[in-house]
Amino acid sequence: MLGWGFFPTVSSKIGGKPSNQILGATIGAVIVAFIVFLFTGCGFPMGWNLVFGIISGLGWGFGQIMAFKGYSLVGSSRVMPITTAFQLIATALWGAFALSSWPGIMHKVIGIIALVVIILGATLTTWSSNKENTDVAALRKATIYQLIGVIGYWLYSAAPQIENLNWAHSFIPRTAPMNGLEAFLPQTLGMLLMAVIYSLMNLKSENVFKESVSYKQIVAGFFFGIAALAYLVAAQPAFLGLSTAFVFSQVSVVLATLSGIYMLHQKKTTKEMVATLIGLALIILAATVTAFL
Repeated sequence: MLGWGFFPTVSSKIGGKPSNQILGATIGAVIVAFIVFLFTGCGFPMGWNLVFGIISGLGWGFGQIMAFKGYSLVGSSRVMPITTAFQLIATALWGAFALSSWPGIMHKVIGIIALVVIILGATLTTWSSNKENTDVAALRKATIYQLIGVIGYWLYSAAPQIENLNWAHSFIPRTAPMNGLEAFLPQTLGMLLMAVIYSLMNLKSENVFKESVSYKQIVAGFFFGIAALAYLVAAQPAFLGLSTAFVFSQVSVVLATLSGIYMLHQKKTTKEMVATLIGLALIILAATVTAFL
């Protein structure tokens, strides 16, 4: 919660363009993952497991690039609730219809209501009491970026779960499922690969490999990497379990939003703060419902 909560604020505070941010953040995440690999002896997956781990990381990298683009437009305190809401909706729908995590009609009804509440909560966090001072076009563009980026975040969660889908074995052989720690290093390598691809695509207009701010962003990557490691450990059955760990991880949106407001001075009026806090509470409440259905 602390790592993911401070990650967008630290990254925004360090500054730079989305290409600087994603390159440095992914280098930092790889460093954390490599240290874990060396000191835990968790193993390195091969074959299809390696492929799915890298694809998962590529997905996160794409989603985070879209998030960074949104931060640059309207600030992390406005973008984080939106991107969290989209992630929760995509993850819940994937679990419900692909993994059958909502088995009965009542589960589906409650789940859909929870998703509507998530959308309402995200909408409240973006509410402005002074429409004249709100850049509606920028907010709309940032929201579109998050809507596109959620495809990547969905892939981040879904790729390691392909082994659980019976129809997938028509195309790929059955393999021993990965545990979270084994998936960690391949995922971060996929993230770094996406960052390098994105940076190379923009090489004609900017060479982020030579800019110092890119490497300062490694500090932000440490926040993400440590948070991802903590989540992988906490989600194990011997600790919190997946559902409880998932809910705790989503509380990071509260810290990310409030730290953006107070540490980055992304100002809100009193009425806007009340609406934001209510919206965040609704997101967390609905996330809890979807996790325990």
